[in-house]
Amino acid sequence: MIVVSDTSPICYLLLIGEIELLPQLYGRVLIPRIVQQELSDERSPIAVKNWIKAPPKWLIIQDVTIPADKDLDIINAGEKAAIILALQEGANLIIIDEVLGRKVARNKGLKVTGLLGILDRAAQQNLVDFPKTIAALKETTFRASSKLIESLLSQY
Repeated sequence: MIVVSDTSPICYLLLIGEIELLPQLYGRVLIPRIVQQELSDERSPIAVKNWIKAPPKWLIIQDVTIPADKDLDIINAGEKAAIILALQEGANLIIIDEVLGRKVARNKGLKVTGLLGILDRAAQQNLVDFPKTIAALKETTFRASSKLIESLLSQY
């Protein structure tokens, strides 16, 4: 399975101590070099910057050339590069949280999930306690529809 991730899902998985869900669920995960740079940014949390300095073997960092594409002009550089990488690699899944990025990815024919989708899948496989994980996520700056979160929580 080929899986590509944008910046924020990796960042939040690190912040809640659940980054190992990615290799458990997907094996390898690809990210574009720009996502590595965003994770290394001086504004990133220290835990994120420290982690990306020595990325695990399951995280594959690739250079991506972004072609001219007006559909991609409405999203940020990390999202653009992740979508292009997913298309170039024939990815089975792209992990992206931002609404516009998700819309563009879907319009390009990509299967999309986000952080909550990862946590839901992990909970279904008994890899995490969903309510506890959501409680930890609420302690970060992560934002999602409270209706969506409550709907997911009601399943657990």
